Amino acid sequence: MAWLLILVLVFAVSQATADEEPYIGVNIGTDLSIMPHPTQVVALLKAQQIRHIRLYDADRGMLVALANSGIRVMVSIPNEQLLGIGQSNSTAANWVSRNIVAHYPATNITAICVGSEVLTTLPNAARILVNAMKFIHSALVASNLDNQIKVSSPLASSIILDSFPPSQAFFNRSWNPVLVPMLNFLQSTGSYLMLNIYPYYDYMQSNGVIPLDYALFKPLSPTKEAVDANTLVHYSNVFDAMVDATYFAMAFLNFTNIPVIVTETGWPSKGDSNEPDATMENANTYNSNLIRHVMNKTGTPKRPGIAVSTYIYELYNEDLKPGPISEKNWGLFDANGDPIYILRLTDSGSLLANDTTNQTYCTAKEGADPKMLQAALDWACGPGKVDCSPLLQGKPCYEPDNVIAHATYAFDTYYHRMGKTSDACDFNGVADITTTDPSHGSCIFPGSLGRNGTMVNITAPSMNSTTSDSPGRSIYGRGGFGSMLLVIKVMVWSLILL
Repeated sequence: MAWLLILVLVFAVSQATADEEPYIGVNIGTDLSIMPHPTQVVALLKAQQIRHIRLYDADRGMLVALANSGIRVMVSIPNEQLLGIGQSNSTAANWVSRNIVAHYPATNITAICVGSEVLTTLPNAARILVNAMKFIHSALVASNLDNQIKVSSPLASSIILDSFPPSQAFFNRSWNPVLVPMLNFLQSTGSYLMLNIYPYYDYMQSNGVIPLDYALFKPLSPTKEAVDANTLVHYSNVFDAMVDATYFAMAFLNFTNIPVIVTETGWPSKGDSNEPDATMENANTYNSNLIRHVMNKTGTPKRPGIAVSTYIYELYNEDLKPGPISEKNWGLFDANGDPIYILRLTDSGSLLANDTTNQTYCTAKEGADPKMLQAALDWACGPGKVDCSPLLQGKPCYEPDNVIAHATYAFDTYYHRMGKTSDACDFNGVADITTTDPSHGSCIFPGSLGRNGTMVNITAPSMNSTTSDSPGRSIYGRGGFGSMLLVIKVMVWSLILL
């Protein structure tokens, strides 16, 4: 009987999700002492080719900035608004009118998260959670948006008890009076179960039972993999085991065709002294492996080839978050748009442009004849149509004033403009391709990577203000070098978005 249930579960889930392409999204929290302006946030998203995001509210400024960007947006109803919406159909209708209808379809809203981890963080509101979901959905139906926009509520994975082996997993039965109506709602509306999975916390709380490599998606030998004794299926990471446990827990309640989306997961890059595994290396390893795992459609052991779309927690480090140091350090970027670490994403698609594994430059060859270098420089700045104005006296790339430095700038600019082909870095034999960034001081080469690895002039210009034309680091509304950077920014954006 158990084997029949497993087969039915796998078939149903496969049918529900086989034709959907998996994706990686990113959560955007706002507990920053200097929160970037919405237009700057969207600029960073575009530059990093992030096409799916989740907001923890329905901030009007963000929704306006996201209009016509092509980015798919999950909005949220904060927990503190649940009581009002869950007790009043008209309040829910007004919320949808103000936060959804007013922005859709220019802003591509795809889902509404009704609260977040309500059962575990705000249990007093659990009794009205499903009502709130139904009222929001009814408002969408009235606006003919129920097919385009799904309604669900992110759950903490801790509501699943006995999560290993996955085949024995079940939800905390005390929440069944809420979960059963919720799952009925998700099934009847064609929505998905939203789940927050944090292998970091599972690892930290396991007292050594869970190996670090198992939490980080690192390759394990078959002898070190966890084995479900009921199915004899091997699990090589916590993430897959928890996803499968969720499907089995739903099947235990007779729901076998509701897909799962992971709305939060990640790893902190810094922690207190009692959090030795909250490191930049581990955060990089987890998120890089996670992205590869999802985008390569690896799937889980019980559903191979059917990946679960996942949202990384989170875009920015949130320095105002209360709690231990790790709480402030889950972000991929700081408030300036600089990456906290460089993700290792070879062979995982174009998502997140801060992967630098294939970054190359064209420089003047060491020991090359100065006369040949000068001739090649003259050609690049003339017939080659390179903008060499940054090499003029008083401009950022004038120093050092020698033919090698000037030729390197011109060569690299031409090389990037021509698509970084090997033929574009020859110049009669006086140029070489290198992986070393030749930028120096304020002379930032086109296609260069900044001091922390972010694509220069792609990220938002100013993160210190609430308006894009305010003073500070903003380059808008200025002449000279600032205007040139803006032009390069637009050019690079255009290339990225092609």
